[in-house]
Amino acid sequence: PRPKALKKVLPAVASLGVDRIVLVNAARVEKSYFDSKVLNEAFVRELLLQGLEQARDTRMPEVLIRERFRPFVEDELDAVFGPEPLRLLPHPPAILSLQARDITSATRVVLAIGPDGGWVPFEAQLLEAHGFLPFSLGPRILRVETAVPVLLGQVTLLKAPAL
Repeated sequence: PRPKALKKVLPAVASLGVDRIVLVNAARVEKSYFDSKVLNEAFVRELLLQGLEQARDTRMPEVLIRERFRPFVEDELDAVFGPEPLRLLPHPPAILSLQARDITSATRVVLAIGPDGGWVPFEAQLLEAHGFLPFSLGPRILRVETAVPVLLGQVTLLKAPAL
């Protein structure tokens, strides 16, 4: 995400219990974002600590930064996440909702959240070819800093046992 958005997203994902974050370059990401001080290891750690403090948690998420999309997906994705998690791709052209994907039995979920402007068709197709299931968040296009907590909230709700 944009550096300003990342300052909001990192504390949120830490407070919501995400255990691994991969920031990967995509066609619609400005190359200068990878030179931002926001990606400095100490700065990232401080933002994550803010989220952990809020949630009274101590499990620091692992953060990986990859500047090349295709090599990450083709060569590293399976090693980083393993084959067992349910792979989900929020993507505006998709028709099915997340609820229609029935994620209740998944023990782990990997979300491929695109940059502002979304994934370009090649990127979405490559993710789908590597097992990501597309779904729609609805008719509105959301910025990353809005989409991330919405998606994590939906996943948490749909995976929670009924009371």
